[in-house]
Amino acid sequence: VQLQASGGGLVQPGGSLSLSCAASGSGFNLKAMGWYRQAPGKQRELVAGIVAGGSTNYADSVKGRFTISRDRARNTVYLQMNDLKPEDTAAYYCHAVNWGDDNYWGQGTLVTVSS
Repeated sequence: VQLQASGGGLVQPGGSLSLSCAASGSGFNLKAMGWYRQAPGKQRELVAGIVAGGSTNYADSVKGRFTISRDRARNTVYLQMNDLKPEDTAAYYCHAVNWGDDNYWGQGTLVTVSS
């Protein structure tokens, strides 16, 4: 499974950005997809996840501001980020796990929130 992330960039505080991640390959069936982030000097943390049944979960720090969604037909997961704060600045990584609990990571995409 290959994960190709896109989106990200520079935005002012209070602004919005959208990330997308497309999964490709053959013979895969994903149990869950999601987004992690890692700020300089900090550990990678889960931002949001969505499972095959559609249930979602979010880090407390992004609840009410970020929304994760998934297009199962296109094997693509999206992260809509609103009301961005400087502390949201990080490299964001797409993640997927299949039913065999194999983990896959996309390349990081940088989100910078600054005035």
